[in-house]
Amino acid sequence: MLNAIWVGFFLVAFGAAVLQYLGGDAGVFAAVMKAAFESAKTAFEVALGLTGIMCLWLGVMKIGEKAGFLALLGRWLGPLFARLFPAVPAGHPALGSITMNMAANVLGLDNAATPMGLKAMRELQELNPDKDTASDAQILFLVLNASSVTLLPVTIFTYRAQLGAADPTDVFIPILMATYCSTLAGFLFVATVQRLKVDGVVLAWLGGISAVVGGLAWYFASLPAAEMTAQSSVLSNFLLLGLVVIFLIGALRKGVNAYEAFIEGAKEGFQTAVTLIPYLVAMLVAIAMLRASGALPAFVEAVRAGVAGLGFDTAWVDALPTMLMKPLSGSGARAMMIETMQAEGADSFAGRLASIVQGSTETTFYVLAVYFGAVGIQRVRHALAGGLVADLGGFAAAVGAAYLFFGR
Repeated sequence: MLNAIWVGFFLVAFGAAVLQYLGGDAGVFAAVMKAAFESAKTAFEVALGLTGIMCLWLGVMKIGEKAGFLALLGRWLGPLFARLFPAVPAGHPALGSITMNMAANVLGLDNAATPMGLKAMRELQELNPDKDTASDAQILFLVLNASSVTLLPVTIFTYRAQLGAADPTDVFIPILMATYCSTLAGFLFVATVQRLKVDGVVLAWLGGISAVVGGLAWYFASLPAAEMTAQSSVLSNFLLLGLVVIFLIGALRKGVNAYEAFIEGAKEGFQTAVTLIPYLVAMLVAIAMLRASGALPAFVEAVRAGVAGLGFDTAWVDALPTMLMKPLSGSGARAMMIETMQAEGADSFAGRLASIVQGSTETTFYVLAVYFGAVGIQRVRHALAGGLVADLGGFAAAVGAAYLFFGR
């Protein structure tokens, strides 16, 4: 899928450039190639600039992991997942793996979440009577993963900092709102299809989280625009700094060497930043060529005209490429987000909205391919529909949150 998308970008860019040339633009081919070379350089510079910030945050997250916060969160989530997966027997290893996978996702520990998720999928497959068809438990687990419940969208903060955002974390609370709505939409869809029984524990979790998210939305909506932005920034940074302090205190109480844990995580951050370079180069070059050829601007303007014709505000349309790419390719959506922030500005409405969209969901088709492919599932039933419903819910919430916090 990603190969077809990437090759398609180049072919569309070439076709659009030919049309531009035939229309009298003699310099279009030079502009496209210049954009390709400049974006390749930019991709390297962005990845290089990410190194320090990635080292910082992954070092902090490693302290939290070593201090036992992953296990603690897993214990909190255990009673909830025991009810959400009634087909899984009490005490079955799958419940523990699911719980740890979700806890790692919440804390943004992707390196720990994926292996645990694959382990959980294999354990759920052991309980699956039809090995070619996804079970109800596997579908719900996958949709929850695809909706990307993430408390700390560290990578997005990192990119925003590298691209010159005045306050890289000012999208923190909007992302929390969007990712919650994404998860809720996916869960409600699957629960309805599967006729899942919702008891007091599940309602308590849903009610508690909804109250917090709804309360934040209500409070910030009642503030003047300037004060809303200022208070959102203060709260976001306070929560992030507070989490760092809590991790450090937890490490002291557990007797964990916080410095060594930080260094271990920072090494992973360095490796992650270096690993990103080829992917960023590949996608940023293709997207830059699309823009320089006129294909991407033409598509966005066509959608903008349609939205305006329906009488709606069009400020969100500039983030549409990120929305369309997100279910298909994580690296592609990341590149779209970066390209939007470069073209419009990291602190522009479009730049912030693209960041919120990037943090609202996971890459649905990739998650389906990896998790179901690992256990040989061929018939995914309503898993794809559930993932796309979660995507749609996250995108709609992202647009709403962007208008609420940042206006136009």
